[in-house]
Amino acid sequence: MLKKLINIVVFVPLGVILVILSVANRQTVTLALNPFDPADSVLSVSAPFFVFLFLAAIVGLILGAAVTWFTQGKHRRRARNEANEAQKWHREAEKQRSEAEKLAQTTLPAPQN
Repeated sequence: MLKKLINIVVFVPLGVILVILSVANRQTVTLALNPFDPADSVLSVSAPFFVFLFLAAIVGLILGAAVTWFTQGKHRRRARNEANEAQKWHREAEKQRSEAEKLAQTTLPAPQN
């Protein structure tokens, strides 16, 4: 619940700011990728400024998610190994329980009335 509240407090104002910046910056800008000749039209892209804002936000989200996913790989692997081992021990316990029940049925004499 606290995590939801923190997400709302952080992401709602961030979204509002992004929308306000998008509406305020609709003019076309040129992103030049050639540092030696900025007027080179081959390595430049012209688009409204808010497109670049949204692309930067999307790339940041994707890169952040990828880094998080890769850094948490060891935890996922450990959880997977522990789940497999727990399943193995659960099967072993069931096997031992069924063997114990078989032994109990064969060694106990039938009740006398």
